Amino acid sequence: MFNRLRNWLENRRVKKMGFTAEQWESAIADWPVMHRYQGAERDALRDMSFRFLVRKTFASGSGFQYTDAMCLKVATMACVPVLHLGLDWYDRWKTVILYEDAFVPNRPYRTEDGVEHSRGPGLSGEAWYRGPVILSWQDICETGAHTRHGKANNVVIHELAHKLDMLRDGANGAPPMHPDMRPGEWHDIFTAVWDRLQNDWRHHRTLPLDDYALTSPAEFFAVCSEAFFEAPENMRKEMPEVYRLLCQFYRQQPVPLAIAGM
Repeated sequence: MFNRLRNWLENRRVKKMGFTAEQWESAIADWPVMHRYQGAERDALRDMSFRFLVRKTFASGSGFQYTDAMCLKVATMACVPVLHLGLDWYDRWKTVILYEDAFVPNRPYRTEDGVEHSRGPGLSGEAWYRGPVILSWQDICETGAHTRHGKANNVVIHELAHKLDMLRDGANGAPPMHPDMRPGEWHDIFTAVWDRLQNDWRHHRTLPLDDYALTSPAEFFAVCSEAFFEAPENMRKEMPEVYRLLCQFYRQQPVPLAIAGM
C-alpha cells in the first residue's frame, strides 16, 4: 500500500517537473557510458533519473548557478550504479550540493608530516554519512575513461559508491552483500588485489587504477566502482576477480559476454 502511494505521488511530481525525454537525452549526450544503455534499460534509467530528482534536493555551493541540464546529468550518473538495485538504496540521504569547482571543507586538516592546518585542500567530491553528497561541476565535466592521470574518473559514481558502502558498518570497502554473494570471498579477493597493487605502487609499477584507491579500503571500492563503469574492459583485463564481484554487486555486465569471451 505504501509503495503504491509513494509511486503515485512520485508520478505526479515527475509530471509536474515537466522534464522531457529530449531534455534528458541532451543532458547526457556527451557521456560515453550512456552508449551502453539502450532500449528498456535506457528507458528505465531515464525514469529513475527523474525520480531521483523528485526524491533529492539540489543546493548551490558558494552561490553556483546550476541548471536543469546539470541536475539531469548528475541524476543520471548517480542512477547508473543502482539501475538494477533500485533507488531505495539511496534513501538514507537527501541533498546534493553542487559547487562550480573544487571546494575547501571548513575543518582542520592534518598533512602527512603531522602539521595541522585550519582548512584542507580543495576537493572534487565528498559524501557524508547520512548527510549530503557534495560535488564539483568542473570535475563532473572532466569525467571519462582516461582523464585523471590516465585512469578512469567519475566523481559522481565515486561519491555514490561511498554512499552504498556506508549502508553496512560505515565506509570500509564492504557494501551490503546480496544473498547470492559471499562476504568472505569479497574480503579475500579485494584484500589480495589491494595487497598486490600496494606492492606494485611501492615498486613504481604502472597501476590499472588511480593510486588514490590505495589510501583506504573505502577509497579502493569507490575508485574500483569508477573504473567498473567508465573503463570496464581495462578492469576486466587487469583485475578480473574484482570485476566479477562488482558485476555481482551492481547486477550489471558492462563488458558484453560475447566480447568478454573473445
